[in-house]
Amino acid sequence: MAKQSDILEKIAKRITDLPVRSPEEVAVLFSELRAVFDPELAAAVDADSLEALRIRWLGRKSGVVTKITDNWLKPAPATLKPAIGKTLNELRAHIEARLGELRTKFEAEAESQRAAAARLDLSLPGNLPGRGSRHLITQTLEEMEDIFARLAFSVVEGPEIETSYYNFEALNLPEFHPARDTMATLYVTGAGLLLRTHTSPVQVRAMERQPPPLRIIVPGKVYRRDNPDATHAFMFHQVEGLAVAEDITFCEFKGTIEYFLREFFGPQMRTRFRPSYFPFTEPSAEVDGSCIFCGGAGCRICKYTGWIELFGAGMVDPAVYGFVGYDAARLCGFAFGIGVDRFAMLKYGVDDMQLFFQNDARFLHQFRR
Repeated sequence: MAKQSDILEKIAKRITDLPVRSPEEVAVLFSELRAVFDPELAAAVDADSLEALRIRWLGRKSGVVTKITDNWLKPAPATLKPAIGKTLNELRAHIEARLGELRTKFEAEAESQRAAAARLDLSLPGNLPGRGSRHLITQTLEEMEDIFARLAFSVVEGPEIETSYYNFEALNLPEFHPARDTMATLYVTGAGLLLRTHTSPVQVRAMERQPPPLRIIVPGKVYRRDNPDATHAFMFHQVEGLAVAEDITFCEFKGTIEYFLREFFGPQMRTRFRPSYFPFTEPSAEVDGSCIFCGGAGCRICKYTGWIELFGAGMVDPAVYGFVGYDAARLCGFAFGIGVDRFAMLKYGVDDMQLFFQNDARFLHQFRR
């Protein structure tokens, strides 16, 4: 290649410095030029080197063909111009043809390589799909069930479409209680049925089937006539708990609740019980937990009280035992109802309940296990 470059340089110098004096000299010089071009073309290995070769020979400013036109053809006498012009055209045609052939070859090879890269190789290992995981609500439910299983609670399920008897009457809710109003409850038209407003009806069904002692939790979906917003939904999840035996006291009830909350939120969780009222428990209590965001110091989320309301609970009202044939004079127990969605929001820092129902993969992937 170095030898060919030296020859081309010498010829270029002759093109610049020496005029052409005869047709024979023209033929010799053009023959020498072709003898330089052909080996250089053979040495081109890719599209880039081919383009560099094209510029060197056919470039408009300093290409060999341009120099011949400027230094030989234009100043040549009229008797030599036909010979120079003919031989120059032959050289140009030869160069363009050979460059075109090699360019076509390189393009075909590049296309073949692209096709090979795009072709599916069935011998290669496949791309495994992304691994799914359980929804955050499901994870929370399973965690709650695991905690209560360690306290000898069993899991019981029941129908989501209930009768007024199990949803209200058997739980000591009087006929004109506000919870039974159509503004709060979703009724099934014309069937005397409703979508359960809590999972407590399953407690009644369980006591009808099983004599005491009884320790159960009831996870499941419940329905209320609420407008969806950051803290409300017309369908959400609850875990109802019930324990009935001869020797259950309020101390055992309090200890069970405290154990569950510390296991779920962490050992730093403190609890307090405030007097409240629910038709199916007496006495009733609102269970508060120390704010998990500020550790009880007071912040915007807990309204600077250091406490967050968690759920309602209490000792089972003796009137409920009358609906299931339990001896209220001999038995006692406690019940509670936990909002699963609310607990998931508190534990994982979710500020909008609607995120649980929107199937946004960006949100769900944060809680993959």
